[in-house]
Amino acid sequence: MAKTAEMRLLELMVLKQDVASVIEYIGKKGSFQFHGKKTSGDKADKSNKADSKSNNSGIDIDGEIYIGLNNASIGLNIPLEDKDISEASSPTDDQRTEASKIISLYKNLSKRIEEAIAESTKITDAYKEALAFANLQVSYSELEHLSFVTLRVGKLDPANFDDLKAAVSGDGIIVSLGEDKSYILVACSKKNRTIVDPELKKFGFIEIEISKDFKGVPADVLEGLEKKKQDAENTIAELEVEKNNFAETHKEAIHQLLKSFAIGVQISEITKNLESTELVYRMTGWVPKVECESYMKELDDLTKGRIAIREYEPFEVPSVISGKDQVPVKLSHGKFVKSFERMIFSYGAPIYGTIDPTPFVAIFFTLLFGIMFGDLGQGLVFVLAGILMAKNVIKVGGWNKFAPIFIAIGCTSSIMGLLTGEFFSNETLLEPFSEWITGLFGNPHAPILKMMPSSDPSSIRVMFSVFGIAVAIGFIINSIGLIINIINNLIRKNFAEAFFGKNGLAGALFFWYVIFTVVKLVAFKNPITPLDWVIIGVSLFFAAFAEPFERLVSGERPILENGFGTFLISGIVELIEVISGYLSNTVSFVRVGAFALSHAVLDFLILTLTEMCGGEASIAGIAILIIGNGIVIVLEGMIVAIQVIRLQYYEFFSKFFHETGDEFKPFKFEYK
Repeated sequence: MAKTAEMRLLELMVLKQDVASVIEYIGKKGSFQFHGKKTSGDKADKSNKADSKSNNSGIDIDGEIYIGLNNASIGLNIPLEDKDISEASSPTDDQRTEASKIISLYKNLSKRIEEAIAESTKITDAYKEALAFANLQVSYSELEHLSFVTLRVGKLDPANFDDLKAAVSGDGIIVSLGEDKSYILVACSKKNRTIVDPELKKFGFIEIEISKDFKGVPADVLEGLEKKKQDAENTIAELEVEKNNFAETHKEAIHQLLKSFAIGVQISEITKNLESTELVYRMTGWVPKVECESYMKELDDLTKGRIAIREYEPFEVPSVISGKDQVPVKLSHGKFVKSFERMIFSYGAPIYGTIDPTPFVAIFFTLLFGIMFGDLGQGLVFVLAGILMAKNVIKVGGWNKFAPIFIAIGCTSSIMGLLTGEFFSNETLLEPFSEWITGLFGNPHAPILKMMPSSDPSSIRVMFSVFGIAVAIGFIINSIGLIINIINNLIRKNFAEAFFGKNGLAGALFFWYVIFTVVKLVAFKNPITPLDWVIIGVSLFFAAFAEPFERLVSGERPILENGFGTFLISGIVELIEVISGYLSNTVSFVRVGAFALSHAVLDFLILTLTEMCGGEASIAGIAILIIGNGIVIVLEGMIVAIQVIRLQYYEFFSKFFHETGDEFKPFKFEYK
């Protein structure tokens, strides 16, 4: 059986002049997981501080340039869409010069645009203010000398105009002086000033000082302001064109520089956190064993022999021996099985050195989905979707990596559809094929397996056969889970857990012998013998009352940790748990048959509705057929996938996933 990939810890002693190129090599290689934290003595700390000071200028420059390029990318509306930086390299001095020049030009252009916008805003406000008072032909002093009226002229947020007008209703009058209500005249009796003035303040009114002799705005002044306003707007438009041209001209350069400086910044961050002396940096990390030789050779070539590399077995590492750290887990598979890895890691990583369950998950998931979703046409839709996703014709983000799963479940669904004779809910199109196949083995009939509702008595037998097959598959899946658990514990020398307990050898023997006895009784009519009861009883006892035996084998004392009474009560509870657990684990797979039947029923309903609407020859019938199959593919496809995942998690993983490891997460350059 496949096990997790073998790992090794590499210790690299790198000269200061080579550290950046070594980190760049590691980041591009993408299979080195840094290990441990910075631990250095006083001397190293001092040298690091000095080194940080001498390097800070370089690090800060690259960081500032990276930020500047990002700001330019956003400001020019040319975001980096291709975030793959694997082909880029750390920035050179020429690139730093080029990037600084582009950033400087961008900042200058941005400043000119900001100044033009500010000038335009100022001119527009002046124009609107002048326009507001253009029709005031009476001297303002004449209005203010009215003995019984108080006047206020000023600015107001147009959004507050109606609310202010309502607030002073009955106490004063609000008159808009401009079309946009941003300038107003407030009139009220002198005795109401104490009521109106607080309301004006509340709504943000700003009073304007007006000359006593002001009688309005001359027409030539208005024309001059309007021309200035138009000129300012034209300037902004010209600058926007210049900005667009600048973006188009420098787009490719900015994108390339962003990728290079993204790498440079990450190299700097890694360097800052490494142990070091004045001249040497030390870095340690986990690498798959199969890549160790190439690492050593390529790093030696890269540094021209100026590097010292030491390789450690996992259990030579002090932190692993003490249990402080776990060896990271890497799974190695082909494209098909690899697409199921996320299902494993979403539940938890296997312990290093144990059996890799991914191949079993790939087989079980594909098989169970196909049984529960049997339709040739609908299955081919999944196959087509998977092929288009694999070719990137259909792009659905991170889902494209699951293309092999879509192809696999489409194939098994199609095979099941051939057996049940269903093609997009139609049961007649595949009849010739079914009759040809069945004719090879006797009496021709269609379909091969009758799943759709029917008055034919043979369909009842087929339904029960499907349930029987589902339970049999469940037995195999549960058994493999138990075997994996036993082997994993033997590998890790946990002999107590391997032999005793619900998921150990004792529990497995109880489960297997009960199934054997039931099959012997039902299928072969053989009665249960006293020996059968003895084997069942003994295996059940060691499965349920395992604690003292586990402590005995493990060398723990006392054997009965909490006394005989506690041992007896917990054993009885565990006894019930063992029996009910194995029963539910087995019966749970009945849902596979149930979903297979429900899928056939849904196809039958679609077919019935299609015929009620005029059949496949009518537009309404075709519409029902298309919509119905679409709903089944999307909704039932999701439900079936969830049920299959549930069976994997609760019936399969629960047998051996009692403790999880650490997923291997190597350092890779990423655009952030």
